Amino acid sequence: MLLRTLNITVAALAIIATAASAQDSAIPAQTKPERAFPMAPSAPRGAPNILIIMTDDEGFGASSSFGGPVPMPTSDALAATGLRYNRFHTTAMCSPTRAALLTGRNHHAVGMGAITNVATPDPGYTSVIPDSAATIGNILRASGYATAWIGKNHNTPEWEITPAGPFNRWPSGYGFDYFYGFIGGATSQFAPALVEGHRPRTPPTNDPSYILDRDLADHAIEWVTAQKSVRPDQPFLMYLAPGSPHSPHQAPADWIARFKGRFDKGWDAMREETLKRQIAMGVVPKGTALTKRPEAIPAWSSLSPQEQRVAARMMEIYAAQLSYFDNQLGRLVAELKRTGEFDNTLIFYVHGDNGASAEGGISGSISDLAGLNGIRPGLSEMASGVDLLGGPLSYGNYPTGWAWAMNTPFQWMKQIASHLGGTRNGLIVNWPERIKKGEIRSQFHHVIDIAPTIYEAAGITPPQTFNGVKQQPIEGVSMLYSFRNAKAPDARREQYFELLGNRAYYKDGWIAVTTPGRPPWNISGGPKAEDFNWELYNLDKDFSQAHDLSAKEPHRIADLQAAFRSVAERENVYPLDADFGHRIDSSLRPYVFNGRTDARFANSSMRYPDTAFPDIKNRSWVLEADFTVANGTDSGTIITQGGWVAGWGLFLIEGKPVFLYKQADGISEAVRIASTQALAPGAHKLEVRFDYDGGGRGKGGAVEILVDGARVAQGRLDRTVPSLFVGEGASIGRDYGTPLTADYQLPFIYPGDIREVRFHFPQSPTPQQPAN
Repeated sequence: MLLRTLNITVAALAIIATAASAQDSAIPAQTKPERAFPMAPSAPRGAPNILIIMTDDEGFGASSSFGGPVPMPTSDALAATGLRYNRFHTTAMCSPTRAALLTGRNHHAVGMGAITNVATPDPGYTSVIPDSAATIGNILRASGYATAWIGKNHNTPEWEITPAGPFNRWPSGYGFDYFYGFIGGATSQFAPALVEGHRPRTPPTNDPSYILDRDLADHAIEWVTAQKSVRPDQPFLMYLAPGSPHSPHQAPADWIARFKGRFDKGWDAMREETLKRQIAMGVVPKGTALTKRPEAIPAWSSLSPQEQRVAARMMEIYAAQLSYFDNQLGRLVAELKRTGEFDNTLIFYVHGDNGASAEGGISGSISDLAGLNGIRPGLSEMASGVDLLGGPLSYGNYPTGWAWAMNTPFQWMKQIASHLGGTRNGLIVNWPERIKKGEIRSQFHHVIDIAPTIYEAAGITPPQTFNGVKQQPIEGVSMLYSFRNAKAPDARREQYFELLGNRAYYKDGWIAVTTPGRPPWNISGGPKAEDFNWELYNLDKDFSQAHDLSAKEPHRIADLQAAFRSVAERENVYPLDADFGHRIDSSLRPYVFNGRTDARFANSSMRYPDTAFPDIKNRSWVLEADFTVANGTDSGTIITQGGWVAGWGLFLIEGKPVFLYKQADGISEAVRIASTQALAPGAHKLEVRFDYDGGGRGKGGAVEILVDGARVAQGRLDRTVPSLFVGEGASIGRDYGTPLTADYQLPFIYPGDIREVRFHFPQSPTPQQPAN
């Protein structure tokens, strides 16, 4: 019986299977699902690797490759077998230039009309690159490239720089698979505020050999080596953006020593020597005029011996920093050659995101951050600290005269988009498979032209729609035509410039420009942008922009002004705003703690960026910490923000509560308010109450320290930081970066339990946020 049942069952199953097979065969072939794994896209056959290097605040006349005094042998070697572009332009400041580089579109058109730190709600100035402007990272990754961004990112809106994101405008959102570097305008070479991916990273603590530019090169080499080991046929895009030589000017001591005495002749002589070299090399035409020194910059011969010593030392450090970066870049180039990747790597070496910076002031500064906070040291203070410059506890920036010299032969500096000292930067292009010998190219080009050059070289057509969003037109033009023909007519015949009210319009060799309303070493003051005067230059005959022809050609200047106005309307340039200072007001931007009267933090290893932390500047506040003391000699950090250059913190030192506040290194000593009694073992509530005097920014106030409700110490801050701390961020239970004072050594982790730290703020106008 059982055998009969099994036979019936088997027969039934056979009938069912036959029917299913017949039904399956009846399905049209085109509707059958294909058996295959979804695969990533492949780049066009033969597409080159892309390496973009962009230094920071370099200036046209700095590098040896363009006749400058700073030896850059890696750059020189790339130029010797590549192309040197001597009429290449940037936007005159960091974030706008980098946004234009990444998108191939003008900076106002992608919301980056100024640096991210001074963004406003106006469409051209939000600092938010729209989804309609996909970057080279987005497009190349979608086309089969591996992508990495190493170094500086100054293109994330400040209110989105938080551990909680959002991350769609971090490098990953801009199409870069890997990011290692820092976010913001500047960071220390010795104690950088590092980020890897989306997470903060801490450089080795108390390691005297650590320096950022070597670390960046290490990570770049490691990434390329791993990528080519795993996927040797996949091309890569690497964007390498060091912080060098932006302030703080820092370099290894032995590199600084190499430049001792090289700048003792001063900036006037350096300008003359540089122009002679530039003419001899052919990077500027014969007969190029050396533009006059601005009246505000003193002649070198007018400085006292002490002033000359300080100024020369500052330039030695700048040169060492720039030269050291180039040396580290050489290691990456050597790795490309070792792996056989060099010949098919298209390299863009952009010597600066703008002209050299005059933001250090007429005399320079041993504490650049102090200058940004409105404090300038006297000569005696600078002379006493000059030997410490360039080291881990310095934050120096050279005098304006050196910035002027590093922009030889042009007028003006960084920020001044109307003049070539702000916008003309050297560019070297190297691609051994396509470029066979070293030559000079003089076609007029702009940083927006790099993206379309990459697309054409890689055989990629940017899509009209990306991730479902219709794309803005790419405004750059490819430079590939000029690789083959030194005498090819310019593909770019017109270009506008604008930054902080300084504006210009170029067309067919002529450029109309505004006269700057304020010098770049002052962040406020001067006339309204609409009241700026205009100048006119024929750049085909006047390479250095030395001879103003506005009085002779009133109709031409009027035509160029009209062309500027037309383009400015289209590109979201308006409203014009020449005042840098008032834009620091954080009420203009949606920071995460704006308008909040309370904040709570737990003890953790997290380093909070200043933009993701309550702003204690220019207001009253109360800090509370609930913690446990294990014994009467416990020492460690309760909370801290900033570091040696400027910052504050609450600590236990040998069991005693200590409040430290430092306004600026080299300008003032830290204020130390401390209890005389060590805390008993057990749970405690520690409070710091700061009562701000009011009456403006950076004023003083009264400080009280309370333990379990009882006052144990009091004191006063005569002045406070008005604008920004050092950028090392804030942390609970430990200290990162640099210490506030020599009272302790990093990381100074508190050994006991910190249950919670709380801030309380009275209702008050929204305070200021940092601007790097």
